[in-house]
Amino acid sequence: MSAPEKSESDRARPRTFSSTDRDFQMLEAISRYHGTSKSAMVTGLIRKEFWRVFPNGTDTVPLDAGAKVSES
Repeated sequence: MSAPEKSESDRARPRTFSSTDRDFQMLEAISRYHGTSKSAMVTGLIRKEFWRVFPNGTDTVPLDAGAKVSES
């Protein structure tokens, strides 16, 4: 069974970022610990922080279909 094809907006694109050597070493250590790529680690951290700050999404980033939102 093959995975469903992703829409253009759901496809990952290469990005670049700037960081100090120390920050990059920290990122490498964390990604190695979790067994993921540095890119996946950064993306995962961004998602986690985004949903913490915006639990109901934003105008441009709506909730995923079927997402459960708890009122705080």
